[in-house]
Amino acid sequence: MAEPKNDDFLDDIDDAEAEAYAEEMEEVDDEALELDELRAERDEYKNRFMRALADAENARKRSDKDRREAENYGGSKLARDLLPVYDNMKRALEAATDEQRAVSAALLEGVELTQRELISVFKKHGIVPISPVVGDAFDPQIHQAMFEAPVPGTKAGDIIQVAAEGFMLHDRLLRPAQVGVSSTPA
Repeated sequence: MAEPKNDDFLDDIDDAEAEAYAEEMEEVDDEALELDELRAERDEYKNRFMRALADAENARKRSDKDRREAENYGGSKLARDLLPVYDNMKRALEAATDEQRAVSAALLEGVELTQRELISVFKKHGIVPISPVVGDAFDPQIHQAMFEAPVPGTKAGDIIQVAAEGFMLHDRLLRPAQVGVSSTPA
């Protein structure tokens, strides 16, 4: 009878190999886990970077817009304060009679030249007059109704009198034109 083979040493080798393989797999699992953590951290940093980049771009655009608005509309308060000066010069020239024009021609010419220069400065800075005429339709976007009166021969909403010119600063209303408006005739 043949003696049974003792394969215990093979079992020990198999166990050692299995143990070494398990250790290697544990190391691979740890490395894979660490790699996944690093990838997640990288993605988070990339997301933060992209958001910071977008914020910086938005801030640049916002500051460009603010700068343009400051250039265009920064002097609106001063311009608004100069409008009564224009109105007074216009009234002074309109109030002068022919007799006064003959006597004070040089003075009135000086006022006219000053008014023209003021208008030139206004245009240079984007201030343009709104000059409605009698008979135009009332537009609440650019006109301010100072009074309403029924006037025969007009329809409701027609301008019947211009009290003061209005002004636009670029595309914004600086001061509405002050007008009288026809109501429905009685």
